[in-house]
Amino acid sequence: MNKEELLARACKPAQDAMIVHPFYRGKIQVVPKCAINSPDDFAIYYTPGVAEPCKAIKANKDKVYELTNKWNTVAVVSDGTRILGLGDIGPEASLPVMEGKALLFKYLGGVDAFPICLDTKDPEEIITAVKWLQPSFGGINLEDIASPKCFYILKKLRAEMDIPVWHDDQQGTAAVILAGLINSLKLTGKKLDKVSIAMIGAGAANIAISKLLFTAGAKPESYLIVDSEGILYPKREDLKTKRDKYIDKWKLCQITNIERRIGGIAEALRGADVCIALSKPGPGIIRPEWIKDMAKDAIVFSCANPIPEIWPWEAKEAGAKIVATGRSDFPNQVNNSLGFPGIFRGTLDVHARAITDDMCVAAAYSLADTAESRGITEDNIIPTMWETEAYINEAIAVAMKAQEQGVARISRSQEELHKSAEAMIKSAQRMATLLVKEGLIASAPQQTYKPIAR
Repeated sequence: MNKEELLARACKPAQDAMIVHPFYRGKIQVVPKCAINSPDDFAIYYTPGVAEPCKAIKANKDKVYELTNKWNTVAVVSDGTRILGLGDIGPEASLPVMEGKALLFKYLGGVDAFPICLDTKDPEEIITAVKWLQPSFGGINLEDIASPKCFYILKKLRAEMDIPVWHDDQQGTAAVILAGLINSLKLTGKKLDKVSIAMIGAGAANIAISKLLFTAGAKPESYLIVDSEGILYPKREDLKTKRDKYIDKWKLCQITNIERRIGGIAEALRGADVCIALSKPGPGIIRPEWIKDMAKDAIVFSCANPIPEIWPWEAKEAGAKIVATGRSDFPNQVNNSLGFPGIFRGTLDVHARAITDDMCVAAAYSLADTAESRGITEDNIIPTMWETEAYINEAIAVAMKAQEQGVARISRSQEELHKSAEAMIKSAQRMATLLVKEGLIASAPQQTYKPIAR
């Protein structure tokens, strides 16, 4: 397949999305999870019988996890200020993304997720709204909230809430990038604590990735991070004067770039072993000639959505040994869809109060191990979204780490966790298949998109 054919095929999902979305008028719905055999059942599920579980929860608030679906619910919350590569498009326009997120939560993780798009951009109002949701949900997934306020919102909510809160563009993306990097380094014979890493973009994703890679053993001094004004280093006066606002970015100025390089993307990539790009949609953000200047057996993660910073075939032609993107239609998708369903499955299964960085590292190593156990290659470094076992293993790893760190409300064995996660995930998938088979979900119109061959 030539470059023109590859490019045309890469544009097909966007075209088909405008066929399928109006056909279904939404991607999720609510269905009962209890048996309804006669009108008499309503007296048990609703009034008058429902008063008894209400009183039990009033006497012991933790009973809500036994008597309601709170234990398996997540709110997907966004203000619409940083949607994919589209930027600030508002809460209504962000709803298709949040619905898609809820769909993946259910199908891949067996988690009941609900899109909550807030009509405010004010951090304090967002914090208040999310705290109001706490009684109804077992966890909060913050999504597509602009930097730097996303860091403040996450930090405050994690400190003040008693259910797990995470920002998927931070922790979720970081966990999956780490998983892909672990196996890429194995294939190239390199070590995380020895490689030089150039990060293109200094928004929420790359700042969080940096933190998680440091937790996993990467060395900050070997990092070069590029934002829209150039490479981070201590004499960046534009950041120094705003260091109270850009706290995390200013900290990275102090601990990275030991060589004190200046310049832009080209200079940052010179001699780098790894490129991790989550900046703005391409192509053309990263040029092939800059990839040629990287170290031998270079690893390139070009993850902007919906179009990567450089097309994967261009990076390969320029000498990169391993190339990953955030798209499912190219090999090596390092997308947070591999992370949040399994991570929340494990978190919810032990009623955890938080999702820690160590839980995310455990998820990353689980994903890497699952891929390695069935074999990895340069074009197959990480599980795909169709490998159900990856989500089950990930859930177990996260739940075990939560118990080890003392953030779990209940204790469950590895065997119990496997049985539970497998049942929840496979039940959700069988339900979706059955609804289509029975005609309760209509088959989608014929689409023109076909995935690019692996």
